[in-house]
Amino acid sequence: MTVDSGNETPAPKVPAKDPWELPDVSGLVVGVLGGTGPQGRGLAYRLAKAGQQVIIGSRAADRARATADRLGLGVQGADNTETARRSDVVIVAVPWEGHGETLEALRGELAGKLVVDCVNPLGFDKQGAYALKPEEGSAAQQAAALLPESRVTAAFHHLSAVTLEDPEVESIDTDVLVLGDSRADTDLVQALAARIPGIRGVFAGRLRGAHQVEALVANLISVNRRYKAHAGLRLTDV
Repeated sequence: MTVDSGNETPAPKVPAKDPWELPDVSGLVVGVLGGTGPQGRGLAYRLAKAGQQVIIGSRAADRARATADRLGLGVQGADNTETARRSDVVIVAVPWEGHGETLEALRGELAGKLVVDCVNPLGFDKQGAYALKPEEGSAAQQAAALLPESRVTAAFHHLSAVTLEDPEVESIDTDVLVLGDSRADTDLVQALAARIPGIRGVFAGRLRGAHQVEALVANLISVNRRYKAHAGLRLTDV
C-alpha cells in the first residue's frame, strides 16, 4: 500500500513567455510576391531600409529587376519562382484575382517556407469597397489550403501603400495584426513587422480569424476617402 506523506513539493510553475520577447530575424531573406505592385513595393522598400535582405518577385523577371533597381537598398528582383526558392520568408502581395493561381503554381517552391499573406479580397461598386469572402473563409485560409507544406500566416493588411513608399515618412504610426496557428511563426512575423520604425506586430488570433482582418480594409478605404487620409490601426492598452 502506498501512503501519501503530504509533504511532496509542488513542481514550480513555468513562467509565461513575455509576448514581446521576439526572435532576431535580421538574417532572414524576405521575398515579396507581387513586389512590383504598390503594397508589395512599399513593404520591400521599408524592410530593405531597415536592413533586411529583400527579393522582389513578379511574373516578369525584367519588371522585378527594374523595380528593384529603382528601390536600391540592395533589393534584388527575380521571377516569382526564383523569389520563392531563394527566400526564407515569403510575403504574398499579389492582386486577389491572381492569388490562388499564383500560389498553386509555387506550391513546390514554397514548401517548408514561412508564408505571410497580406491579400485583401475586395470588390468595388458605386458605393465603394466591400469585402469578399472566399470559399475557404479568407485569402489566408485559401493560401493554407493551397500550400499544405508551408507555414501560412496573415499580416500587413492595413498598411497604406502611399505611406510605405513615401521616403519623407521616417516612422509609421501603426500596428500590424498577425494571425497564425503557430506561435513560433507569428513571433517571427511580429519581429519582422517591428523592424519597420514605428510599427508593432501584434498577435491577433489564429488563421481562422483572417477574414475579419482582411475585410476591415474596406472600412479603412472609406475612412481614407472621407478624410483624405492614409489611415492605419493602433491598438490601445497593449
